[in-house]
Amino acid sequence: MFDLSLISSTLTALTPILFAALAGALCQRAGVFNISLEGTLLVGCFGAVAGSWYTGSAWLGVLIAVLASAAYSLILAVGSVTFGGDAIVVGVAANLLAIGLTSFLIRTVFGTEGAFSDPALAGLEPVFGQSLLVYVSWLAVAAFAVLLYRHPWGLRLRGVGERPLAATSLGVSVTKYRYWAIIAGGVLCGLGGAQLALGSVTLFAENMTAGRGWIAVVAVMLGRATPAGVLLAALLFGLAEALGFRLQGLGLPQQATDAAPYIVTLIALFASSRRQRVSTG
Repeated sequence: MFDLSLISSTLTALTPILFAALAGALCQRAGVFNISLEGTLLVGCFGAVAGSWYTGSAWLGVLIAVLASAAYSLILAVGSVTFGGDAIVVGVAANLLAIGLTSFLIRTVFGTEGAFSDPALAGLEPVFGQSLLVYVSWLAVAAFAVLLYRHPWGLRLRGVGERPLAATSLGVSVTKYRYWAIIAGGVLCGLGGAQLALGSVTLFAENMTAGRGWIAVVAVMLGRATPAGVLLAALLFGLAEALGFRLQGLGLPQQATDAAPYIVTLIALFASSRRQRVSTG
């Protein structure tokens, strides 16, 4: 059950969740509760496969995934920031749209249903057993920490999220900072989608994110939108997913092993809510 290969499996499972959780934490710091991570990840998966297929380059596929997810994140930005809509309602709508849109595109672009894979589809080459995006995700955690606590942009971003009226009185544009936070979150989700579609496997399947965006939302809540907290929460869920695959190899039903990350999610939410009740009581 526990050996060195489990570490590799955990890192592979962790990376899409970590990218999405960092995106959610960045938006949370700007005062936007981003619940559209699942749909933005899924768009990134499709963009990565489509870009890699048409260009023949995995890294151009990563670039197209980033651009597609960044553009898709504008749905949340326009709906919640410009028009003042409820971020949760807009985010849920964006998630549902992504499922339908990618299901439609896989039929029109690739002429197939369910899943698309081809031996000629270029995937990300491993470096020391992992794709480069795995290492980029850890660098992103460090960059997020420096940006949030050491850089003037990050300090203003925190001010926008915590005290928007005070930030406005100091000449800081709340709208601009929230737009940039959401778009940067889209970029991170694009990297996560590219890792999932070209690093973990080399294919696109309908709804292949399988709830990882929702798990990322929980990671943001558990980690309190801090870089270290989000990393630890994402590590927990990545380990649970890797153990689920390991248990499946030992003969347990797929349905039971697929539920492992969500069981851990429920336990973590219960523990977090209990801790908060104790601290406030």
